[in-house]
Amino acid sequence: MLADITPYTDLVQELDSLFENIDDEDEKEIVYPEYTRKDFLKDVYIDGDDYEKLNNLLNKKKNVILEGAPGVGKTFMAKRLAYSRIGYEDNSKILMIQFHQSYSYEDFIEGIRPVDGKFKVVDGVFKEFCLKAQSDKSNNYYCIIDEINRGNISKILGELMMLIETDKRDKEKLKLPYSGDEFYVPENLYIIGMLNTADRSLALIDYALRRRFSFYKVVPAFNNEKFRQYIEEYLDKRFDRLIEEIKKLNIAIDEDDSLGDGFEIGHSYFCQLNHDYEKELDDIVEYDILPMLKEYWFDDKVKYEEWEKKLTGVINE
Repeated sequence: MLADITPYTDLVQELDSLFENIDDEDEKEIVYPEYTRKDFLKDVYIDGDDYEKLNNLLNKKKNVILEGAPGVGKTFMAKRLAYSRIGYEDNSKILMIQFHQSYSYEDFIEGIRPVDGKFKVVDGVFKEFCLKAQSDKSNNYYCIIDEINRGNISKILGELMMLIETDKRDKEKLKLPYSGDEFYVPENLYIIGMLNTADRSLALIDYALRRRFSFYKVVPAFNNEKFRQYIEEYLDKRFDRLIEEIKKLNIAIDEDDSLGDGFEIGHSYFCQLNHDYEKELDDIVEYDILPMLKEYWFDDKVKYEEWEKKLTGVINE
């Protein structure tokens, strides 16, 4: 008499169903949160006209540098600009990197690296990203470079100095020195750089590179209507007075011949405050703004002490 195999048959069918569900999950397309122009204007403190200007610059030049003082939200703006143009918060179409003094052509384009005990030509992050964009011409890709003037730009870019030009995209190819591959930058790849105008230690962007980029100045948004509404939500007169004092401080910085508007205090210091925002405001003044002012006016003790008294006077009310 044969044993009843029904329980085993049921188990096999259950396992088959389980593996089918796993396969179906793997095949499902990733759904990214939608992100539109409206979302950008809600998150970033610029108006619709400025958004269109920035968007048009990127369309025309394909290479844009956001320049401005520390704390004006350049990196925050760059990523959300890319999102708004993609239509979704899709980080797979964004390459986020930061230049520094040790960053090299070999990191960015290609170089010789030890691999499994042997030296091989290895693609850099930008070359890999370009190849990805070349294989997906129906979508746009965005390379966001933080602190773009902190590295040796001419050395890092190499032959890209020519290939990133608008009229060279998809048309001109150059042979790379390590691999010998013919390489080009596709039309659907955009470069957004960030430049901190208050860092005296950094070299200025040379004219050869300036010609290949459009420069968009990002300014403190204290007078922006949406930022004023954000401050008003706290219903805190001390917060209001502190912002008014910072606006006066920025006028003084702008009028200082040794500084200028590139050294103004940015609005992002006061964004995304936590529930204990009163203590956080104290810390922002004491540990962020005053140390910066001390560096600005290291040779003018009277001016520093004047503004130290004004700002601490507000937060100690």
